[in-house]
Amino acid sequence: MKSNRKKKVLFLLIGTIIFSISIYFGQSELVRFISRDFNNDFEWETEFAEVEIEDEMLALAETPISPMYTMMPEASGKLEKKNKKAQIDYSNTVDGYVMVKFVADSTKKIKAQVKGPSENTYTYNLTAGASSWTTFPLSDENGEYKVTVFENVNENKYATVLSVKFSVSMEDPFAPFLRPNQYVNYEVDAKNTVAKAAELFAEQNTTLDKIRAAYEFVVTTLTYDTEKAATVQSGYLPVLDKVLSEKKGICFDYAAMLAGMLRSQGIPCKLIVGYAGSVYHSWINVYTEESGWINSAIYFDGYSWKLMDPTFASSGNQSAPIMKYIGDSKNYKAMFIY
Repeated sequence: MKSNRKKKVLFLLIGTIIFSISIYFGQSELVRFISRDFNNDFEWETEFAEVEIEDEMLALAETPISPMYTMMPEASGKLEKKNKKAQIDYSNTVDGYVMVKFVADSTKKIKAQVKGPSENTYTYNLTAGASSWTTFPLSDENGEYKVTVFENVNENKYATVLSVKFSVSMEDPFAPFLRPNQYVNYEVDAKNTVAKAAELFAEQNTTLDKIRAAYEFVVTTLTYDTEKAATVQSGYLPVLDKVLSEKKGICFDYAAMLAGMLRSQGIPCKLIVGYAGSVYHSWINVYTEESGWINSAIYFDGYSWKLMDPTFASSGNQSAPIMKYIGDSKNYKAMFIY
């Protein structure tokens, strides 16, 4: 009799514990959590299926949920895949991003690729021996994604180090465009840039006014760095406070600074990389509650909103021919969205 009571108490206790854990993590999360721990025991060897990866070209020449604070990415570890060389954290895909780091020491080139529903492959550079995470946006919105980490073998040949597939269902379609990532990085070395954006926007009443203030600040503060444009290497990433301090930069610097200023103050925007005519280039799309997405970005000339490419507008001194050119979306072909 006492034995049966003890069994009942034991089963009740176990049931209560399982129920509490499933409530805390969510039933599906608990299964993933257990499965992940199980799988990690068997993911310690590098896969040697070779692929060929070219160095990427460098860009030279519904209403969003309003954030009450700057949204920053976090590697929470709830959903991750890892081995001795690399880690992929996909805990926060609902917020439009995935985080990767290559923890092993290596003298070889390291790449990460993100492929979404559009089948467009985004290729990024990673640093070996990293202690911090690198954030990549899920720019293709909802659907099936695959993230892969590669290590160079020789020339353009790369071996797969780690890979994971997952399904993305974002609650906020603006999520990828309200957070920092590797290309729009206002999380590190951007304190002064973010502060300047807050200062500029404090004097403005509407979203359009804020966008115009950021735009005018960037195109009147920075000058185009022709020397840097001639010598910059593939893999270059803007450091916003450095660009702000030097007051000059290439197209990538202009676009990253403008996007960083807008996002840091809760304005959704996309950094677009593609072609302006025959030139590989980058520009900005922005979202306002008044007008929705303003594609190819904007410029306000006092009478109407124009397409805003901050580099062309600045280097051309905002002349009429330049403004006419950047106001025609036919001159632009988007390739990648960050």
